[in-house]
Amino acid sequence: MEQRALGRSGLVVSRLALGTMTWGRDTDEDEAAMQLTAFVDAGGTLVDTADVYCDGDSERTLGRLLSDVVPRSDVLVATKAVGRTAPGPMGRGASRGHLLAALDASLERLGTDHVDLWQLHSWDDTTPLEETLAACDAAVSSGRVRYVGISNFTGWQTAHAVTWQRAWPGRVPVVSTQVEYSLLQRGVEREVVPAAEALGLGVLAWSPLGRGLLTGKYRQGPPAESRGASPQWQGFIDGLRSATADRIVEAVVTAAQGLGTTPLAVALAWVRDRPGVTAPVVGARTAQQLQASLDAEAVRLPAAIRTALEDVSAPYFGYPERRFDR
Repeated sequence: MEQRALGRSGLVVSRLALGTMTWGRDTDEDEAAMQLTAFVDAGGTLVDTADVYCDGDSERTLGRLLSDVVPRSDVLVATKAVGRTAPGPMGRGASRGHLLAALDASLERLGTDHVDLWQLHSWDDTTPLEETLAACDAAVSSGRVRYVGISNFTGWQTAHAVTWQRAWPGRVPVVSTQVEYSLLQRGVEREVVPAAEALGLGVLAWSPLGRGLLTGKYRQGPPAESRGASPQWQGFIDGLRSATADRIVEAVVTAAQGLGTTPLAVALAWVRDRPGVTAPVVGARTAQQLQASLDAEAVRLPAAIRTALEDVSAPYFGYPERRFDR
């Protein structure tokens, strides 16, 4: 698997990241072990989790596997904090108190003394940004964190965080942003991706398969065993469904048929090779599903197909992102 620098940092990661949001709930430990082994065997290094995934069980599962299945030194661990992990006003958010306590708890669950990439899972309106970023500085200076990233920030929030850290020597740089990005979710191209490119951040694309819709398996309704058929996930997946989405899915299916590959491979290759993207984050319920993503590594989209997909999925650009001729 190709390795890429994460933005303008010295951190080099695999161009496909393994997401673990289902580990500890929809994916049991045996399946997770098979996924992790297959991923590392294919040259993958970056494994992404969060303290809120499955109430911490995702981190716990990964921690046990890094002890028993794959050496810790073979994997770059990325996790996140900000989400609610305890009751009360200090049980969530980007305050210094919550962030540093959340980091210690993550390290304990992961069974490691550091994480390679620690990400702010979301913006927090209730905490001054300088307090949040000072906590990131403290986490790195203590050796518990190697690099810092953000997730689900808007364009102006991204620019604010990055430029604040650059304003004074010695502050820890923000090196990445993790956002939802797929042929069905291209809104980040208006401001987030341009901000990331201008500021030297690597983009990690979560849900690159459009919450599963771009695989084509939901065209005739959700399969009985799919996440879309479960009460917990149905709303999340239906949030991207529309007549426009259906047209995009059909275009992906048509492209896959023409190339002799799968819709999954087409959708994943499109995101993987977008400007600014370092790595899509691919989650899978089973090892078989993950293997389909790993098999897409060799797929290259011809320029004509890429253009056709971009035309059918183009997001709206207006003022002020696009200046109008007078």
